[in-house]
Amino acid sequence: MIDGKQAIAIVGCGGMGSGHAYALGGKGGYTGEDGYSSYNVGQKKMGDLQERIVLTGIRDIDPAREAWARENGFYVYPSFEAVLEDTRVDVVLIAVPNHLHKEMALAALAAGKHVLCEKPVMMNAKDLEEVIAAAKAANRVFYPRQNRRWDRDFLMIKKLYEEQTLGKAFCLESRVLGSRGIPGDWRGKKEFGGGMMLDWGVHLLDRLLWMLPGKVSKVFCRLTNVTNDEVDDGFQMHLVMDDGLDVVVEVGTCNFIGKQLWYLAGDKGTAVIYDWECSGKVCLLKSWEDKDVKPILAGEGLTKTMAPRAGGGSVEELPLPDIEVDRDALYRNVADVIEGKAEQIVKPEEALRVLRVMEAAMESHRTGKVIDFNA
Repeated sequence: MIDGKQAIAIVGCGGMGSGHAYALGGKGGYTGEDGYSSYNVGQKKMGDLQERIVLTGIRDIDPAREAWARENGFYVYPSFEAVLEDTRVDVVLIAVPNHLHKEMALAALAAGKHVLCEKPVMMNAKDLEEVIAAAKAANRVFYPRQNRRWDRDFLMIKKLYEEQTLGKAFCLESRVLGSRGIPGDWRGKKEFGGGMMLDWGVHLLDRLLWMLPGKVSKVFCRLTNVTNDEVDDGFQMHLVMDDGLDVVVEVGTCNFIGKQLWYLAGDKGTAVIYDWECSGKVCLLKSWEDKDVKPILAGEGLTKTMAPRAGGGSVEELPLPDIEVDRDALYRNVADVIEGKAEQIVKPEEALRVLRVMEAAMESHRTGKVIDFNA
């Protein structure tokens, strides 16, 4: 510790690492290609992170990233070993390509450091089991950085679901769609742990499995390879929960017309969130007994079943719930857990469950079959 604060060193200073540097270094504000703070659209600063945490420095193997760090006033470690040998460092924040997470996490734990690891924390469930065991043996904290549990759009849907605003939910859809393919870096290479399942799928699944109380009973998935033959550039996944809830999870990188981020349907209403600016609405049914239906011409035929409800009649339209977001809560929770003041919000065992669901999804794609999961 340094002056009573948890001391963190960052290993890896690319897009994610530089973002951590700005958030932990107290610089704040969007900085373009080189990094960004943790304060995004619709999010508010709730407390000073620098009162709890101090950034000791950054390690990167790229001279250009080292130069960027120095230009921005950050200390640059000469080697990863130097990070581990720094007795002031309490936490090693791992923000390197996915295939390096395991060896660096094990080395940091062996050196007596706590670990905050970027997602996906490991390439597979077996590797994470080894790291969890090593963390327990060393009596150190291993913390998966699943930061999108603090996204405003997700917290809106979570509130609606948990408060049963829409009644009993029977359908839930979560997706992110883009049109730029896989970034032109290591994320397009299998050996480095690339692909959208490991990049975005882990985020969407982590949020859903954290929010939903039951078990996943069945998994069906199809990966896409529109722009990349080596790793998936998207997927469509269907989960069936043990309470009957149908969940659709979709990621795409070759979609020039988007779909809504969220769609939640219950027996008393429906909610939709269209984008990260959280435009959307909630529609609540006043009564199933309302018989105001009039047939409409649909294509070349009439329909009563699919006729829209009259506005202001049997359906009440409401705004989405207002949510205040503090994504720096994750960093502070890391400090609290280390100091014994709180339980870990994002648990390694939760990350392990996500990896196992993703492995079932990949098996479903390979076999073309629905996988019985029950976990």
